[in-house]
Amino acid sequence: MELPLKRPIVFFDLETTGINVTNDRIVEITLLRIEPNGKETEKTFLVNPTVPIPKEASDIHGILDEDVKDKPVFKEVAKAVASFIEGADIAGFNSNRFDIPLLAEEFLRADVDFNMRNRKFVDVQVIFHKMEQRNLAAAYKFYCKKELINAHSSKADTLATYEILKSQLDFYQELPRTINELSEFSTQNKNVDLVGHIIFNDKNVEVFNFGKYKGVSVEDVLTKDPGYFGWMMNGQFPLYTKKVLTELKLRMSKI
Repeated sequence: MELPLKRPIVFFDLETTGINVTNDRIVEITLLRIEPNGKETEKTFLVNPTVPIPKEASDIHGILDEDVKDKPVFKEVAKAVASFIEGADIAGFNSNRFDIPLLAEEFLRADVDFNMRNRKFVDVQVIFHKMEQRNLAAAYKFYCKKELINAHSSKADTLATYEILKSQLDFYQELPRTINELSEFSTQNKNVDLVGHIIFNDKNVEVFNFGKYKGVSVEDVLTKDPGYFGWMMNGQFPLYTKKVLTELKLRMSKI
């Protein structure tokens, strides 16, 4: 079935230098924007990551240093990417845990203050894993009855993800029908940042989700152990996590 959209949704996929949200960089991004009237618009950007692409990454997506040496760096395409996504919800495959947090990091490094709040995230992989427990190629074969050609190219993976979600809606009548409900269904935690270092607990209070203060409210930690803020700000945490933490600390100072 077609997606019942009240506002646009953008499917996207990243090919990167690796799988570390904090340190790795985008080398290719494809975006597929679906309007409520069904109109589809697609864009792909090859990006110079400004760092060498490791062989193990190139072996997966086939993009070499020489392929991107003359391409724009992300900062040069960031505003175009942000504009393409503006006003839309976001969907992808493993996007909640990887693609969205890494994209947010790239926006911050490019000094583009793209608002990740007030939009819904639909992670097709989470839906798939909750229902079938497999990967993208298997999902495409299972739901769409097709072999995924050019897997690990951002374009093929983006288009396949869009097709899979539409097929999932046909396949599982018990799945919710709206983007808001699909976003809720495909979310593992109620993240405050994007990688889940800070989440909302069952009382809708921001708590840390890692380390010695796991499950403890951010406000309590920053009050009782103020040095923890500096430790995180100087540590190897995503820029977006640091941004959220700073906002929470500033909110405390206004209370």
